[in-house]
Amino acid sequence: MKRGEIWLINLDNTIGAEIRKTRPVVIVSSDAVGVLPLKVVAPITDWKAHYTDVPWMTEISPSTQNGLEKPSSCDAFQVRSVSVERFIRKLGSLDLGLMKAISISLAEVLDIE
Repeated sequence: MKRGEIWLINLDNTIGAEIRKTRPVVIVSSDAVGVLPLKVVAPITDWKAHYTDVPWMTEISPSTQNGLEKPSSCDAFQVRSVSVERFIRKLGSLDLGLMKAISISLAEVLDIE
């Protein structure tokens, strides 16, 4: 499990507006950080046209490399640390350009320059 990989994971149980159900996520944590069996992930959801104006949503087009089947979006606002026990199967991976865009979205959400 490495940064930039897309995995199908189970995000339930959730509370309130937290993103839920079994869905794809992208691993955003550094491979060099952490000793616990946890990964920091950002969930992937269906792409909506109005996300174009939302700085924490990064559009991802489906491809054989990423394993996604439809236009999608990485939601950096819903980033969270999860146990590796939630991971079901690897779907694919993102290229460096998309990971850079997701990093910019994370910096926007976390107010990091």
